[in-house]
Amino acid sequence: MKLIKGTRIALKALFSHKLRTALAMTGIVVGICSVIVMVALGDGAQQQVLSKIRAMGTDLVMVTAGQVKIIAGRQRQTGNVSTLTMRDVKAITEEAQNIKAAAPAQGKKMLVKYEALNTTTSIIGTTDAIIPVRDLSVSKGRFFAEDEDKTSQRVAVIGETAARNLFENRNPIGESIRIGKVSFEVIGVLGKKGTDLDGADQDDVIYIPVNTALRRLFNLTHINNIYIQAKSSNHIDKAASEIRDMLREKHRLRDKPDDFTIQSQTEILKSEKETTQTFTNLLSTVAGISLLVGGVGILAIMLISIKERTREIGLRRAVGALKRDLLLQFIVESLTLSLFGGIVGIVFGVLLSLNASYFTKWSMRLSLPAIMAAFVFSAVIGLIFGVYPAAKAARLDPIEALKAE
Repeated sequence: MKLIKGTRIALKALFSHKLRTALAMTGIVVGICSVIVMVALGDGAQQQVLSKIRAMGTDLVMVTAGQVKIIAGRQRQTGNVSTLTMRDVKAITEEAQNIKAAAPAQGKKMLVKYEALNTTTSIIGTTDAIIPVRDLSVSKGRFFAEDEDKTSQRVAVIGETAARNLFENRNPIGESIRIGKVSFEVIGVLGKKGTDLDGADQDDVIYIPVNTALRRLFNLTHINNIYIQAKSSNHIDKAASEIRDMLREKHRLRDKPDDFTIQSQTEILKSEKETTQTFTNLLSTVAGISLLVGGVGILAIMLISIKERTREIGLRRAVGALKRDLLLQFIVESLTLSLFGGIVGIVFGVLLSLNASYFTKWSMRLSLPAIMAAFVFSAVIGLIFGVYPAAKAARLDPIEALKAE
């Protein structure tokens, strides 16, 4: 009964000073809103990165010539980058027990021309195995076949961005393009792939048979990468280990370090998850600080309120109110401020996240656990920052309080 009565008195006191109540709630509203938006931004970035990793291919294992190191936030090849050959691809395809397919890849940025139009794009020499390994699709025409690779045919399959840059709105199938000084017939257009982890456009690319690329364009005998599809997600680690042992034996390394780098999709997923989770935690911590600032605002407003209502407190004590009654009243006032602020902050945070995602095209993902945690945290802050003013009000001497001006 006293709880209901104390709550009624607290609510009446708050609504009698609407502006002050609104100002006290502002800090909590901003804090809750910040937490929701920041976590949504971090989770959205994480989901976007993970989807890009999955879009790289199903159960992917990548072998790169030389050593791969992170330089300026991006992967860079170092050391001898001519250690992988087509013989390695053949050996992996024929001998590895834990893989479905393996596709070589040798790439280079080159100028491509079609009539009066030209563009600089990535030229990648590969085989038709790249389709299942990298989870590619062909939207128009077809991909080149194995016999066209063996006979070094001058055929090309182009990405969506490259097709738009060269042909604008025309159908590129059957048209002839010039890569460097060599003419190629366009036989297919790839489906949209989007950007990769480094932000590069995966649709700004042209695929040609690897033997054609090595002999007629690049004048090379080695390749940069081998993309491998494991039998399943359970075979990724086994496939990586098997390929490492096989390549070390083929390259006769013995006691020497690897002259290649193997990266599995599992490792990349783990690494990117850790990075994006750190980013999300950092954003959440910054937003959480604003909640604490909101709590300090409640503390300041409550102390001012007690100062202004000293005579009221003295009068209540004089007519029989106990210390715990006053303690309850001011704790309820503080909790009400924080809870109402939390509710308003949640509404604003959700609306802001949805609108930001819609208008800015940012990837944002609302997190129910984060929303609930922020709301509970706001209640705890209201309780913590309300205890001191409530205790101060309860300790006031009735006679001294009544004498106050």
